[in-house]
Amino acid sequence: MQIRKYTPADSDNLFALIEREGDEWTYWQGENKAKYQKALNNSIVYLVFESETLCGYLRCHNDYGFGVYVQDLLVDKQYRGKDYGRLLMERVCRDFTDDVVYVMGDVPVYYEDKLGYEVEGKIYVVKVKGESKK
Repeated sequence: MQIRKYTPADSDNLFALIEREGDEWTYWQGENKAKYQKALNNSIVYLVFESETLCGYLRCHNDYGFGVYVQDLLVDKQYRGKDYGRLLMERVCRDFTDDVVYVMGDVPVYYEDKLGYEVEGKIYVVKVKGESKK
């Protein structure tokens, strides 16, 4: 198992991994693919490999002393149960020892029950009153 940082050359493999996840990871498709590529290029992204096979990834942002925020964490279904998600999270913690690492997650069973992470606040969607967002 090897964890390393993402490069643009990893793009095709990473999008194939996300596509295999199915309906729960569709926000990057169609016209959003270019947006997600830009997000990847402007984020800190770690990849986990078993031999030459991409097994999972984590995407995060550094708020320069106010925390590191993990937006995406995905491990391929066939590689789950090998602690790759936990190892990716721990890599972020080791690389940013002076910062608190927060995960923006919607899978409490994984983050709270399996990994034992504590809930810290909530996240809210901000909208202009009377307007809707796409």
